[in-house]
Amino acid sequence: MALKLLKKKSLLAIVENSVKGGDNYLFRNFYAINNGQEVDILEDGKNSCAAFVSWILIALELIKMPHATVEGTVRDLLQSGWHEINELKPGAVLLWEKAVGKYDGLLHSHIGFYVGDNEAVSNGSQGEGVPWKHHITYGGTRKIEKIYWHPELN
Repeated sequence: MALKLLKKKSLLAIVENSVKGGDNYLFRNFYAINNGQEVDILEDGKNSCAAFVSWILIALELIKMPHATVEGTVRDLLQSGWHEINELKPGAVLLWEKAVGKYDGLLHSHIGFYVGDNEAVSNGSQGEGVPWKHHITYGGTRKIEKIYWHPELN
């Protein structure tokens, strides 16, 4: 029997399921040693958007490894056959323009998935630290910088 993974359908189901039935704490914490000290590099979900996106994509073999940063995730996307497109498609990865972080005042990139009907799912960084569904431009407050697509989602 030849089993063929339906990557787009699976991706959309995983992303949609991440926001069903209450909060999803799966992507809130990831620990590392930094300068001899143990730290939570995801800061209890405040920095979890790249982990959220990359862990889903690694499960579907659409990138090479999981990431904790947006920059690392985007590099892996491009090395794994993703390319920029101009039109939104359900399953596309969205990169938003940098915005000032609520907690540190620094500019931060943000990444998530387009799910259709002008909605996206990304890991919230404004206090909730869990995946949530929202308008693609956060109600006109944050522009989409790039849209990425992988041919295996066709």
